[in-house]
Amino acid sequence: MKNWIRANKGFVMFVMLFGIFRTAVADWNPIPSASMHPNLLEGDVVFVNRLAYNVKVPLTDIVLGHTGEPQRGDIVTFSSPTDGTRLIKRVIALPGDRVEMRNERLVINGQAADYDGVVRTADHIKGVGELTALQVAEKIDGGRPHTIQILPQVQARRDMAALVVPADQYLMLGDNRDNSADSRYIGMVPRALLIGRAERVLASADIQGNWLPRTERFGMSLYPLR
Repeated sequence: MKNWIRANKGFVMFVMLFGIFRTAVADWNPIPSASMHPNLLEGDVVFVNRLAYNVKVPLTDIVLGHTGEPQRGDIVTFSSPTDGTRLIKRVIALPGDRVEMRNERLVINGQAADYDGVVRTADHIKGVGELTALQVAEKIDGGRPHTIQILPQVQARRDMAALVVPADQYLMLGDNRDNSADSRYIGMVPRALLIGRAERVLASADIQGNWLPRTERFGMSLYPLR
């Protein structure tokens, strides 16, 4: 083994540096579920900026310093506070925010979010089949609007009692509101568990269909100008 390492030390060094880069600087994240429909699809691979919020010791959640502050509307990868699973959701409420949900509608710090432009479509739910889906533009506290999806035929938590987000924690929701295991189920997400900010789709393939590449999604920004 030592002889192999000595003979391939250049390759070993590359692998080590590549691993450090992926765990400390930038990463890519495959999308395995429908929780961020319609903005992220199964088979998308997104670029994640690991230096957007924190500098961490590689391969750990030990924070060395802060590089930026999460904003409402950011799409973030993080480790689940319940079991450590890597998840990707949207930041909805910040530390100190008072937030509640009334029949799918968010109210943050006493201000109701704006909802506009309902589009009726369909979405295929694994193990269930094709269901009616409503897509609508959600705008929180004057920020940039983003599209969310509602599934009226699915039993889901459409109401959330008013609460105040604790210091150094964040409330995350999936854009596919009725098909997402988010802060309504796993609780608030501590800042130390944030991995990075998802920036754009690097590549995409129809993994639930014919596996053909979806070239129209290659390089697509997750924060389109409106």
